[in-house]
Parts: sequence; C-alpha cells; structure tokens
Amino acid sequence: MYAYATAIFLSAFLVFQVQPILARYILPWFGGTPAVWTACMLFFQGGLLLGYAYAHWLSKLKSTRKQAVVHLALLALSLIALPIIPAPVEHSNEQQQMVTILLLLTQAVGVQFVLLSASAPLIQHWFAQAHPNKQAFRLYALSNAGSLLALISYPFVVETTLSLGLQSNVWMLGYCVFFALLVIALKPLIMGWAKEPIEAKEVSLFAPRITTRLYWILLAALGSISLLAVTNLISQDVAVVPFLWVLPLSLYLLSFIICFDRDAWYVRWLWYPVLACAIVGLLYVLHAEYSNSVLPLTHQVIVYSVLLFALCMVCHGELVRSRPTTQYLTLFYLYVAFGGALGGLFVNLVAPFIFSGYFELNWVVVIVAFVAALVFLLDTKDLPILYLRIAFAFGLLGLLVLSALFVKYQFYLTASSLHTSRNFYGVVHVYQKSSYAGDQFRALYHGNIRHGTQYQAATLQTVPTSYFGDQSGVGFALNHHPKRLENRSLNIGVIGLGTGTIAAHGRKDDAIKFYEINPRIVSVANSFFTYLDQSEAQTAIHVGDGRSVLRQQIDNQLPQQFDVLAVDAFSADAIPVHLLTKEAFNLYWQHLNTDGILAIHITNRHLDLSDVVRQHAKQSGKEALLVRDIGGKYTDLNDWVLVTSNATFIQVLEQKDAISKWSTPAKSILWSDDFSNLFEVLKR
Repeated sequence: MYAYATAIFLSAFLVFQVQPILARYILPWFGGTPAVWTACMLFFQGGLLLGYAYAHWLSKLKSTRKQAVVHLALLALSLIALPIIPAPVEHSNEQQQMVTILLLLTQAVGVQFVLLSASAPLIQHWFAQAHPNKQAFRLYALSNAGSLLALISYPFVVETTLSLGLQSNVWMLGYCVFFALLVIALKPLIMGWAKEPIEAKEVSLFAPRITTRLYWILLAALGSISLLAVTNLISQDVAVVPFLWVLPLSLYLLSFIICFDRDAWYVRWLWYPVLACAIVGLLYVLHAEYSNSVLPLTHQVIVYSVLLFALCMVCHGELVRSRPTTQYLTLFYLYVAFGGALGGLFVNLVAPFIFSGYFELNWVVVIVAFVAALVFLLDTKDLPILYLRIAFAFGLLGLLVLSALFVKYQFYLTASSLHTSRNFYGVVHVYQKSSYAGDQFRALYHGNIRHGTQYQAATLQTVPTSYFGDQSGVGFALNHHPKRLENRSLNIGVIGLGTGTIAAHGRKDDAIKFYEINPRIVSVANSFFTYLDQSEAQTAIHVGDGRSVLRQQIDNQLPQQFDVLAVDAFSADAIPVHLLTKEAFNLYWQHLNTDGILAIHITNRHLDLSDVVRQHAKQSGKEALLVRDIGGKYTDLNDWVLVTSNATFIQVLEQKDAISKWSTPAKSILWSDDFSNLFEVLKR
C-alpha cells in the first residue's frame, strides 16, 4: 500500500512541477503574453490525454506482470531523453506561436510527461487488482495532493531559491527517483512473487452508456475552460508570472482532491449557493470594470478564485457522483482527460475566433448553472421534502438569472467599443469617450488597462497625453536631451507602440523606431489614431518582441546608437519580466550612445518595479532618476525611471526640479533570465 501511495504521489508531483518550470523557460521567447501559459496548459492536457489513453490500452493486457514490464521498460528508455531543457527559438509570427510552443514542449519533455501521466491511473489499476476490496479512487485524491504540493511549492519555494537550470536538474533527479521507487513497488509482481489476480470482485454487467460518457466529457471540459478562462483574466490584468498561474490551477486540483477523497465532501445544498454568491461577486467586478473603477488586486483575485473553485466543485462533484466501478477506472480517467483537453482546445483555438474578448468565462458560468439546475431537477435523491425542493428551485432560478447577466455585459462591452479584437497577445479595445470638460477622445485598452489616448479636436490631436506628456519622464528625456537643447536631431527607440503617442514628441529630422510584438496593436494605432501620421519625425515599426529584435540587430552588427530608448512594453498592467533582467539591460546599453538615456515606464497598480531598475542602474554604473508626473488635464499620473550617465542632462533635470526623491533605499533586487521573484515587488 505504502509503495503504491509513494509512487503515485511522486509521479503527480513531477507532472505538475515540470509545468511552471518549462513555462518559465519559454515565456520570454514569446513576449511574456498570458497565452504562453494557456498554450502550455493545452500541451499538458494533451499529454495527459495521451498518457491516460496509453494507460487504458496497457490495462487491457491480460497479464498485470506484462503491463508492469512494458511500462518500466518505456520509463527506462525515457531516461535517455533527459535533460528536459527546451532549445531556444527565434520569435515566430502570431499564427505560428501555438504550434511552435507545442513542438518545443514535445521535444523537451513529451515522452517523460506522457509516461508520468499514465503512471497515476496505472498504479491505481494495479492497486485495484491487488486489493479489490479497497477504494482505489481515493488514490486519485492522493495523486492530486501531490500535484497541489508541486504547484504551491513552485512560486513560494522553488522559484524563490533555485535558478532555472538548477530547477531542471532537480526535476530530472526526482524523475530517476520515481523510476527506482516504481521498480521497488512492482518487484514482487515482476518477479512472480505476487499472484496474478484472476477476477476482480467488483464487476459491472454493463459498460457506461454513451450518454454517461458524454456527460463526463462535458463536466471535465467545463472545469478546464473555467480554469483557463480565469487564468487568462488574472494574467492579463495583473502579471504573467508563475504565482498567478499556480493559484487557479491549485484551486482546480483542490476541487478534485475534495471530491474524489470522500463523497460526503460534495453536497449540492452547500455548493450551489456558493456558486450563486461567487457569481454575484463577479458581477460586482464586471460592474467596476465597465464603470472604470479601480478595484484592489486582492479583491479581484479573491472573487475570481472563489468563482473558479465553486465552478470546479460543482463540475467535479457531479463528475464523481457519476463515476463507474473500478472495473472501468482507466476508461473513466480517459474520458475525464479527453474533456479537459477539449476545454484547452476550445480556449486556445476556438474562443479567439468566435469571441472578440475573454468571454468564455461568461458562457461557462451560464452552462454550469444550467447543468446544475437540470441535474438537480432530474435527481430525486436530494432534498426529498417538497418545500425544500421548491425553495431550492427558486434559488436555481436566481442562479440562472445571475449567470445570464454575464451575456448582457458581454454584448454591452462589444457594442460600446469602436473596435474589439482578440489574438494570441490578448484583448484590445478602442473606445470613444468624453472627458469631464466635454472633450472627445479615443482610448486604447489592453484588457482593462488603458494604454493611450488621443483627443479628437484638431488642435489637440498632436498633444501627447496619458503617460507621455511633457512633464513625464520620457517627455523630459526627449525634450531636454542635450542634443535637443542644441537643436540637433535625436535617434529614438521605443519598445511598445500603444497608440504611438511618443511620436508626438518627434521633431523634424528625428528618427523614431518602435518595437511592437502585437501586430493587432500596429493595425489599431494606424487605423484609429493619428500620432504616427502627424509626427514630424520619421517613424518605423519593427513587429516582434522588442528584446528579440534588438538582439537580432546586434547579431547582425547593427547597433542602433539611440539617444533615448524608452521601454513601455506593457503586458496588461505589468512590464514583461524578460525586459527587466540584467541580460536585457546589457542589450539596451549596446544600442544606446554613451550619453544616451534609458527611460523605463514603471506606472503600475500592483507592482513596484523601481528597485529592480535601480539595481540594474547601479550594476551598470549609472544614475537612476525617478520622474513622477502627477498628471494634468490631458495626462494621467505616471512614474518613469531615467537611467543615464549624462551629467549635462542630469543637471538640467535638477535645475527644473523634475527629479523626485526615492522614498526608501533601494532593495537588493537583481533579476536575471535565470532568476526573478514577483513577491519582491508586490505593493503592500
């Protein structure tokens, strides 16, 4: 018993520990977008499905000894395919991103992941054969506990203490230990010391009906879609980091643990009302979103987390209620994995084409509420007393009404915008609005975060707005660079296009090169805003991840010799981490003149990135100057850090009293491609 339990726990731990490790490896290669994690999840769900299919096939061999020998032989061969470090790739276009990620992960860990995924149902199957009177399904709860521990330990222990390379090596060591443990556990069976089971005591005369199997697929798919939809929303509006991937996935697994451990943990009279309350909370978040109110990070994360957990408890609770006997254990897990993979395919491949925003969560809430109501009405076992059933029926009606409001918000959001579109890099909106003074302006949003505005009056169309006004850090860098004061032209680089507002600072003979990863942003900036067309400077746009393109230019011996390089590449409300590492800063210095100015935009609701920039400046022997603009009629409050050794420019800033004092000494935070920690920069 203990040998089986240990092996299944470690296999599950390794399956879910490798997911954030590999995602962290490839995240910078694809611009730090939330879709990288959902693409990784699609791969892992597909690998899980293949593993469960292989386990189901292997379980059909008459001899359990042959089953064990085949599985151990394949595991032994998979050791040759180590290590699991993915090979770096150049940035590919938007249409190829998903395929490239799937191929990368397949090459790195495909074989090991499939075999590890298959190990959990196989071990349960062998346990059920050896101990037909014991509950093998409880081992599934133990398996999910191992998965949960792997996820929780990653952001709090592994990521904060080990470099990526060391994480990979430790995982490979764990894989070898798992193989050894499984050999020990199965040795009696392989050596013939244990008798082959003749016949399981728990026998079902009929295989599960096709309607039951479709029901399993539906519930598993709804849970998977809920997980990925919530992860997308949190990542786009906060940051693309392992902690915010791990939290939803941990709640998803926790629901599996609770539901599979004991039937009594899932009761409809408790979890249906919890789901209804969670829907009310999400309606509150949506109302705040559409009324442009700013909710604290903790409020948003709590509401999304409670909703996800309630959705998963209902889906997985009903799934467990309909499970078959252990005779069809591997078949049941195969259908569950198939439903999960279908959910991943829907979010990654179907939803971006049929929804202009992240609306799959809206619809999954409606469908889960409908399924819950239907199942309850058809099942006469719960709440047999008439008046309780009537009261509960009214509650279910309220649940359906609440969930239907999501559809209303969806159509409202789409109808009220000039443009709404979704692609691999997220959701983009363009709105036409009026200021308090009655001035008409257009605003670009990525998710819920505004990334630029332009006023429509002819006299205001060339006025730099939002975070890029004359009193902003980038405004000072462009307007008071010593070359500008001498009426000489500037060579300017900008990572992140947005609406192209920075082009409004350009003057005749200036050259401005924008680096923008999202081709949809390029299209929107040219179609709905006129900053680029009306700029006096010569502008050019390089489509691709800014860091990747800058690296290619260095490799081709084409340093840009920028006078000013502005980094304003937002991924929702956070600069992608790979643009704030020491390797990234070293690349910036290769493209800047010796007296050049590096301007880093750090305005952020949730993260304080100032210490990261200050440490990089210190390491480079340069000054880090905080320029805080409180905003004005056409601009918003914004923070920029200017990093430079240009003494003349620093003196100009001091004379204009533009430099803000740092509130605290710089923390010792130095990020690299191999190590970074979000918790260090969370605003308290």
